[in-house]
Parts: sequence; structure tokens; C-alpha cells
Amino acid sequence: MSFAKALLLAGTVAQPAGDRCTALAGAERTAAAVPAGTRVPTGPSGGAVSLSGFCRVEGVLRPVAGSRIGYQLWLPAPGKWTGRFQMFGNGGYSAELPLGQMAAAVARGSAAIATDTGHSGDDPDFARGAPEAIVDWGWRGVHLSAVEGQRLTARYYGRAARYRYFAGCSTGGHQAMMEAQRFPDDFDGIVAGAPGANRVTLNAAFLWQFVTNNPTPGRPPLLDASDLKLLQDHALATCHTANGAAAGGLAADGWLNDPLGCRPDPAALLCRPGGTGDCLTAAQVQAAAAMYRGATDPRTGKRVTLPWLPGSEAGWAAYWADPRQPDQPARANFWRLWTGYGDRWQPSKFDWGRDLAAARTRLGPVIDAVDPDLDGFRRRGGRLLQYHGLADPVVSPLDTIAYRDAVARRTPKLSAWNRLFLVPGMGHCAGGPGFWRFDAQTAIERWVEQGQAPDRLVAGQAAGTATRPLCPYPQRARFRAGPTDAADSFVCEAPLSRASAGTPRRD
Repeated sequence: MSFAKALLLAGTVAQPAGDRCTALAGAERTAAAVPAGTRVPTGPSGGAVSLSGFCRVEGVLRPVAGSRIGYQLWLPAPGKWTGRFQMFGNGGYSAELPLGQMAAAVARGSAAIATDTGHSGDDPDFARGAPEAIVDWGWRGVHLSAVEGQRLTARYYGRAARYRYFAGCSTGGHQAMMEAQRFPDDFDGIVAGAPGANRVTLNAAFLWQFVTNNPTPGRPPLLDASDLKLLQDHALATCHTANGAAAGGLAADGWLNDPLGCRPDPAALLCRPGGTGDCLTAAQVQAAAAMYRGATDPRTGKRVTLPWLPGSEAGWAAYWADPRQPDQPARANFWRLWTGYGDRWQPSKFDWGRDLAAARTRLGPVIDAVDPDLDGFRRRGGRLLQYHGLADPVVSPLDTIAYRDAVARRTPKLSAWNRLFLVPGMGHCAGGPGFWRFDAQTAIERWVEQGQAPDRLVAGQAAGTATRPLCPYPQRARFRAGPTDAADSFVCEAPLSRASAGTPRRD
């Protein structure tokens, strides 16, 4: 039986807490007991969690005309509840709920909630004729679902949650940062991974990659997947020797432990007359160099988007063109609908000064989470754990670093409540050759509940038993002595390279 079918049948199954569960139903809210033994898939790998009986609440919030925010709240049986309330973020522009994460949380005894952020689908075109959906996606859906979920949790158990957590990566990390900045009372502990929080600028960075690679509309792009792999191999060859020394890690690591200090020159790959082998044309070299620099305002020469780091090049193509329409940029509807440029908007006509500034002015206050003022969250005792893969080809780690540095400039003793872990060799949120399997949730719970700040996170690779510590920024993991496959053989010490991120935030 499918999980969806099991949920439909669950309302007919008697459960010990069934009456308490069904009492949560309301005008736009259903509540039903889900039978013990229901299995919930945890991801594409085929794994599943078998759950004890729990209460599933599904509701809709309509805070203003034109807004319809859906959510699900899963409540473990009263005798199994740990007193924790856990919310999970979304991915991209998708309305899909992270049911696998919710199931894992319920199995640990946490009440779990997620929201569709006020729309259906996974493309920014959900905002066509629905301007309130942008506000719901930007901040309102998560905040109001969190408030409603905590209210219903307290009603179900007869007491409020003792500890409240939010965890998300990518757009989920964006939502995490929005909560810390706008609604510091919503959560006690927040885990923000690879936050696409500087959202207008992030979409502009994708657009820069596209127009740089497609300078002549109607003609094939300059760089393809094999060219990007060539650039990445060149970056590894250029900077790999720092591994095991200044960059930390081991000399044999097949990734860059410190790409912040890497400066590959694509001109070294220029095809020579009569030469053979893999190389780039002059136009391709010029495009690659522009991508490594980031977009600039042609009037001022000031950089307005941050580039991605060396070692991530092979993944750049995922977000520079729409896979369904390769002659169009990724997220084209963001520019056509959200910014109001209209269906006739052409990426080749984008003005990196005026148009980007106008988009920031219009959308920034609604969807950007870039305010470095986290004093409200800090004062009420909140704890913020951030992480970002250094080989991330989707959200630049430079943006996360620039934001944290901005917070540090205004907040003393930042590490007492906010720590950032950079993950060498990890792609976007997960994956890659490095050590990227780690338990941020347990770390944030120990920090909030026991006052144990995470001095390191022990991480594993996709397969095998080797472990390596992830160190709080700006430290790096340096091998000291012992087995090279054991985290205890490494120490965390400064410094990683301090890149000149030069944030192009809100000029």
C-alpha cells in the first residue's frame, strides 16, 4: 500500500489518542490518526521509516485575500513525544513537503511540520496573477505555519514545546535565515545549509552564467559539460598541492580543501596553433574568465554578483539554462513575472546596473534574507548552525561567508551562538567526493539543550567508514597523527584563506 493511500485510510483506524487527534480538526483543517507500521519513504535511495501511530493534521491558512498556505503537522503519540517541535524547509521553488524528513523526526519523538509555502508546482510561474504567492514563498508561509503548528502542538499535548527547531538547506537554508532575521521568537535552534538567502542576486548570478555562455542568441553555447569538466580538472591541478599542507586535509584528497585561496587561470587552457588535446578557444577562455569573476556593473566596474569557487565548475550547467528550454536561462519566469519585466523580456538586454538595482528594490524587502542584524535572535538565546559545501555549484559559499562576516562586524563573540562549517568537497547540500555526511540536528540539539557548542562536526563520505572533522570557520582540519581515516587524527586550527568576497549585497 502506498503511503498516500495509507494516510487516506488512517482516519478509519482507531488509535489510543484518536479522540485527542480528531479534536484538532477545524473549518480548514483535518486531523486523523495514522496507524502504527505505516512506512514513509526517506528518499530516492529506497529507504523508508516505519512509524508508530501518530496524528496527522493537514490545514490551510488564508491570512490575506489571494493567499492559501498549506501545511502538514505530524504529532507522535503523547507518550513518545520528547517535547521537541521540528520544522523543515523546502527546496527551490517547490511546494513539495519533505515527508521523509518529517517521518525521521517523528520516529525520534519530535512533532514535525512543513508547508507548501502557499503554492503548488516548482517553477516561479506560480506567481502569475498571484502576487500574494510571492510573499507567501518569501516569508509568510513558513512563519505562519510555524506559529499555527506550535499552537496545535500545545493543544494536542496540553503543554507547549520545550525546544523548537528549524532545519533546511538551499531554499530551506534561505527560509532558516529569514526566520532568524524576521521572526527571532519562532525557534530556539536553527540549522541553515547553503542558504540561497540573497535570492535576487543569486538569480542574477545564474543569469550572468547564461548570458556569458550564450553571447549570440540562436547560436550554440560556448561551453558545454566537457569544457566545464576541463576547467574543474585544471583548477584541481592548479591548487591541489595545497592539500595536506596550507589547505589542510590530506595530500591525496581528490578535492580542494581550501578553494578560497585558489586562482586558476583559464587562459592556460587556450588552444595553441598545431596543438592537440583538450583545450579552449579564445571565446571560451573569455567566457570562463568572466564566470570566475562574477557580473559587474558596466558603468561603475563594481562586481554585483559573487562567483562560484574553483572545484565546482562541473556543476555550473545545472542552473544556467532551463533544461526544458535550453535557449532560455534558468528561472526565466523569476525575471518575467516576479520583477514585472514581462513575457517579452530578453536576457541579452539585461542591464547589470539599473535592472538588477530595480529588482533588488522591488523584491529584496520580500524575498531577500540579508539583514546582518540578528540581535533579536541572539538576545533571546537562539543558536544558529550554518554549513556550506565548498564545491557547491548552485549557491556560492562566498555569499554565506560574506553574510557571516557582516554579522561578525556588528556582533561581538559571534561563535558563542553562531557557527559556520564549510565542507570541503561537498556539492549543493549533499554529495561530492568529500566528507559530507554529518548530523547537524544532534549538534544543534546539544547546543540548545545542553549548552554544548559544536567545536567540530564528525563527517563521513558517501560510502565507507572513514571520518574527518568539519571545522568552524575560519578553521580547517589539519592531520596531526594516527590513522588517516579517523577524525580524531585531525585538529581544527586556523586559518583557511580569507577570500575577498566583496559582497555585492544592497548597494
